[in-house]
Amino acid sequence: MSELFSMAGKCVLVTGASSGFGAHFARVLAAAGADLVLAARRVDRLEETAEAVRSLGRHATVVPMDVSSMASIEEAFAAMPSVDVVINNAGINRVGTTDTLPESDWDAVLDTNLKGVWAVAQQAIRQWSKEGRPGNIINIASILGLRVGNQLPAYVASKAAVVQLTKSIALDYARLGIRCNAICPGFFETEINRDWLASEPGQKQIKRIPFRRVGDMPEMSGPLLLLASDASSYMSGAIVPVDGAHLCSSL
Repeated sequence: MSELFSMAGKCVLVTGASSGFGAHFARVLAAAGADLVLAARRVDRLEETAEAVRSLGRHATVVPMDVSSMASIEEAFAAMPSVDVVINNAGINRVGTTDTLPESDWDAVLDTNLKGVWAVAQQAIRQWSKEGRPGNIINIASILGLRVGNQLPAYVASKAAVVQLTKSIALDYARLGIRCNAICPGFFETEINRDWLASEPGQKQIKRIPFRRVGDMPEMSGPLLLLASDASSYMSGAIVPVDGAHLCSSL
């Protein structure tokens, strides 16, 4: 069964690979046999992830990439080897209600979380089309793209759009053998949300999760390997929640 989820012979691009989900994904994929292209703005943090990949006997290429900049993405694709799988993981958040959120925060979130996903996917699709071969895109959305949370207008809008963009890519490129699926994580502890989860509002949110806990990072590994490997060869346009049944919670 391990061969079913093998990534041997695959090269995978992970954006936002300097920390959190991205760094975890890189290690999981390397352990499954993949070589990695690691992209993020913080190149120094990328080197930490790259060393972890190399310690598992796999090759790691580090490229600086700001997914909010098309020029930066184009430069990164020109500098890196051809990839088989793209994981659009880079993302940011800004808190505020619609009437208080600064325009600069709205633009930053949409440029990173939505435009960045589209732009990286565009470059990958053009590469695969030019080379005449299939490809695989995994977009990291959120359960907040399927439901809503307080004071997160830019974030929920961006993630809801990523869900629909995923389906659009799946439909448009199915005949070329290019697949596109999305994972919608629930609440997992990362350096971005650790302080909030420990706060009183965060603890109240955790109590609303049917599992009564946040996810452990290894619990993302199975869904990731399913979608990244050939085990999901007949899946495209799927939106996979990994949320401890949070989306099933009563209103």
